[in-house]
Amino acid sequence: MQRISPFILCGGAGTRLWPVSREAFPKQFHKLVGSESLFQQTCRRVSGPVFGDACIIANHHHRFLIAEQLEEIGSSQTSVVLEPLGRNTAAAACIAALIATQNDHDEPVVFLVPADHIIGDKDAFQRTVALGVKAADDGALVTFGVKPDCPHTGYGYIEAEPSNFAEFKVKRFIEKPSRASAQEFLDSGHHYWNAGFFLSKASTLLALLETHAPVILDICRRSLAEANEDLGFVRLSSAYKEAPSISLDYAVAEKADNLVCVPLNTSWSDVGSWSALWDVLEKDAAGNVVLGDGEVILDDTSGSLAHSNHALVAVVGLKDVVVSATEDAVLVVSKEYAESVKTIVEHLKNNGRAHTIDQLRVYRPWGWYQGLNRGDRYQVKCIMVKPGAKLSLQSHFHRSEHWVVVKGTLEVTKGDGVELLSENQSTYIPLGEKHRLANPGKIPAFLIEVQSGSYLDEDDIVRFEDAYGRQSD
Repeated sequence: MQRISPFILCGGAGTRLWPVSREAFPKQFHKLVGSESLFQQTCRRVSGPVFGDACIIANHHHRFLIAEQLEEIGSSQTSVVLEPLGRNTAAAACIAALIATQNDHDEPVVFLVPADHIIGDKDAFQRTVALGVKAADDGALVTFGVKPDCPHTGYGYIEAEPSNFAEFKVKRFIEKPSRASAQEFLDSGHHYWNAGFFLSKASTLLALLETHAPVILDICRRSLAEANEDLGFVRLSSAYKEAPSISLDYAVAEKADNLVCVPLNTSWSDVGSWSALWDVLEKDAAGNVVLGDGEVILDDTSGSLAHSNHALVAVVGLKDVVVSATEDAVLVVSKEYAESVKTIVEHLKNNGRAHTIDQLRVYRPWGWYQGLNRGDRYQVKCIMVKPGAKLSLQSHFHRSEHWVVVKGTLEVTKGDGVELLSENQSTYIPLGEKHRLANPGKIPAFLIEVQSGSYLDEDDIVRFEDAYGRQSD
């Protein structure tokens, strides 16, 4: 059988899982179900004899998260294409089809798969995808539907014509319906949840884009032609930003006359909300789910999800609620209104609140830093540097820094000098002096940094050398 070229679409923000999922660290990179992230699970799912090497299409801000998580699962053959700005799935799908025609002398079959879904049975998933190859070879755009088991209002639906074949002709797409309509769809037996996967020959997808979204096709061709390689990543050019932000469903699939649906014969969830996450996780005798590293106490509570990664959380006398506590935000919502969390995120974003972007712990390719305290003209952080990693050689215009090592060993560059600091040793970085941190050891190193000065934001930085090719992030 012809091998399938998988393209993992990794640009989602997962706003309905706020405050855990944020722009800088969205849900696909969290370990919400099991010991691996949703992204890592997806990479494993599209590996094996049915598939060729995967290609990941992602936002450039997540490039080092992706590289680290690929390294954790030993996925060294995977290529990564970086979008300068997220433009939804139509543009990403177009890039995938264009890359497939470059990399394969035969007619490639392209499989577009979201990075943030849960699939119950990997083998059943792969068998289902393989069933769609014949239809794709015959010129169809193949989508995959999940037989609904409840009148879910948070998913889109596919209405399919009855058929005795493996695939069904698609009559129409239906966006998130009312409860009454969802019940009608469940009762009809001819409606499926839209799982968001697409399979087709690259030429089929490009022809559909030429017909229904020629502007996207022209922009993507230019952006890919102008792309450059950077530290093993492929960076699309800034022309990509001009592409309309629209889903492949809206741009192409709903208008295509060659669209068919193959039923996905395994459990599936897009984990699109806290209630969807509760649905798929193991529950206690009262129907509760507890997540996170923080302590959670439940009393006379049922049908609920409680999460904490820091503070003690106590939930008393409640039913069917979600409580999520991070270091800088607390969410309390009825499971019935879990889809509405997105409106809170939009409100915060419109008011310029950083809570939608970064958590207190901010991840970098060399490790992470976390804010501990901030006041007038001072800021305190904890910094972790991974073994063998080093920060950029840098200086600051408006702040000086005091460093105290609390675990491990760090190599400190100050001006023309280099020194090693171990636990309980400290140093001072004057304003304007070139400096760098590196960890030459075998274990993570931790230090406490105290900044003082007139301006303490992250953009007060001049980079002279950087192992990760960064200028501003």
